[in-house]
Amino acid sequence: MARNSLWAEKVLALARGGNLDAAIAQVKVAPSLKDLQALQAALIVHRLAGRWRNLDQAITDALAHLSAPRLHRAP
Repeated sequence: MARNSLWAEKVLALARGGNLDAAIAQVKVAPSLKDLQALQAALIVHRLAGRWRNLDQAITDALAHLSAPRLHRAP
């Protein structure tokens, strides 16, 4: 059974609350690629994709960095 991570929902709440700098900081230290993908999907589902360009760019950059086969973060 897969564990349900609430990280994406918490970052989305930060952005919605107006604390975009904290949301971007959280994206930069995302726990996993799966969590970043969940955040990106949540933005699309809630129709918030494109609303915060800096956040979208941070997510795109983090996805690219974590998707690279030789780049990974230690647990």
